[in-house]
Amino acid sequence: MKLHLYIIYLFFICSSLQSQNTYLHCSKIFNSKTATYTTGNQTIIVRDNKILDIQKGLTTPQQEDAIIIDLRKKVVYPGFIDMHVHLDHETSPSRYLDKYQDNKSDQALKSVKFCKRTLQAGFTSVRDVGGNGVNIALKNAINRGDIDGPRVFTSGKIISSTGGHGDPTNGSNADYVGDPGPKEGVVNGVADAMKAVRQRYKNGADLIKITATGGVLSQAKNSSNPQFTLEEIKAITKTAADYGFHVAAHAHGDDGMKRAILGGVKTIEHGTRMSDETMDMMKENGVYLVPTIIAGKYVSKMAKIDGFYPEVIRPKALEIGPEIQSMFARAYQKKVPIVFGTDAGVFPHGENWKEFGYMIEAGMPVNEAIQTATLIPAVILKKERELGQLKPGFLADIIALDETPTKDNTEAFRKIAFIMKGGKVYKSLYK
Repeated sequence: MKLHLYIIYLFFICSSLQSQNTYLHCSKIFNSKTATYTTGNQTIIVRDNKILDIQKGLTTPQQEDAIIIDLRKKVVYPGFIDMHVHLDHETSPSRYLDKYQDNKSDQALKSVKFCKRTLQAGFTSVRDVGGNGVNIALKNAINRGDIDGPRVFTSGKIISSTGGHGDPTNGSNADYVGDPGPKEGVVNGVADAMKAVRQRYKNGADLIKITATGGVLSQAKNSSNPQFTLEEIKAITKTAADYGFHVAAHAHGDDGMKRAILGGVKTIEHGTRMSDETMDMMKENGVYLVPTIIAGKYVSKMAKIDGFYPEVIRPKALEIGPEIQSMFARAYQKKVPIVFGTDAGVFPHGENWKEFGYMIEAGMPVNEAIQTATLIPAVILKKERELGQLKPGFLADIIALDETPTKDNTEAFRKIAFIMKGGKVYKSLYK
């Protein structure tokens, strides 16, 4: 009798601890695997942080405390993923002075609003490809629930060469230049390259970012010259592989891209002056292009404003910026693998959605553009069984738009009606 009562008691306790389910009633869901929509009444059931099931029809909850959210007048998608952001800063005329005035704590506090804006734009995950040293702390703060933001995969501090794009002392006077090394992200030679990767592992990074060529917004003259030897790149990618990291390579110039591809990188960021030969190399080696068209358009626009950028930057921005979209159009026609990325931070955070419009304008069909921000990033991040699709067992990263985006209505990407990340609602129809 006592045993029987004890079993009943345990059953009662377990039942009371049962997770609360959320039922999303939908009528139009994007299938990122097929790049098509599934229509008709359906119910996405969420428990804790995952999708428990997707059922035909409008399922009635059995639990009295279950939550029902009616999304039948909306269009439902997996949370978008931006594969090139910089969460710990945002462009401004004062940015080049800020690095001498701001402490790391100032940078972190300023970045809280950037993280929130990104999530509110429908991007539930991002790949943060380098900043001033607080991006790993931001990732950890979001994971703890201290601040609102997307799920972050970060490279920590980027890896550059002395004087290269990413050397943190570029533009400094002699008192500040010093001799930065692998810990600060500056390498010269194979041993330095290996040490820099291991340091990022120690710091808590998720991937590696290198600057294979010069860049636009660094205070250095050349935007396109190669800045690593092939041996250095191979040392980086080989060491990165030991730690389960992939390597992203910033590159505007074609020679630097070729070295990066031969060296074993996974993604080419920007790719502005990519030749047809290099595009063929990317296809042969399974290397993805992260185009960042919006960043190119933004910097070329702002370079026309006196004082917005230092004078050494203006001619690079005016020259490089307008070239990215036409390169993207060629790459798409040649079937180069492409993944969504914006370079948010170079332009205001929260405007990431505009990249969809520029990709579509350059010739990519709407549903393929959505795939580049859902299915494909998950593969690169090795999260293809957790992210990028709406399927049972996947993380409950779910967004809804007011309208279905079309070639003539890319503004629809801006109209976010609902945001759930990891089962938690961050934007509701009723708020």
